[in-house]
Amino acid sequence: MTQPIHQQIEQIFHEGSRQVFASLARAFRDLDLADDAMQDAFAAAMERWPDEGIPETPIAWLITTGRFKAIDTIRRREKLKSMGPDVAVRLQQVTDSNTQRGDAVIEDDRLRLIFTCCHPAIDLKIQVPLTLREVCGLTTDEIARAFLTTPTTMAQRIVRGKAKIRDAGIPFVIPDVEDLDEAISIAAKIPPAKKGTVEIRPLFQIPQ
Repeated sequence: MTQPIHQQIEQIFHEGSRQVFASLARAFRDLDLADDAMQDAFAAAMERWPDEGIPETPIAWLITTGRFKAIDTIRRREKLKSMGPDVAVRLQQVTDSNTQRGDAVIEDDRLRLIFTCCHPAIDLKIQVPLTLREVCGLTTDEIARAFLTTPTTMAQRIVRGKAKIRDAGIPFVIPDVEDLDEAISIAAKIPPAKKGTVEIRPLFQIPQ
């Protein structure tokens, strides 16, 4: 039996929202803007797809819709004049790389986002929570519990990390070959959550 369309959309959100977010983050280099645009795109899907049907490539549709939503937001903030040319170039790069691709082969920017969140310019104690929030989609409360701290403290760390990416112009790229080993070693430093000397549980485990 075919799932009701709202359940299908919820499944697409569960499976693809972080990919949509990563593409928007790469295009706009603003994690808050990307998150808002992703949410707006899924809201548009919930409104339109029940009548129009789910597109053949729903992830591509959501990325495109999210881009327009983000541009509308920039216009409302009256920043398009200063941001416009740079944003337009990045949008075209993302669009060109995804042109005529289905969702199965659309460029996935989540790996870029991992390296961005784990950039050495970002404090190590912020890198892991930021990655869990932005790449994995965990809530701030969930991350705070894993790190045995308060949601307020964790939210402040994540805000600082996002501000660092924006203000320092940290690129959304996979590092060059000569820098890849160092970048991977940083991304792999995902410590277990601890209380004193007792290990509670590992947050990530990277296969050897």
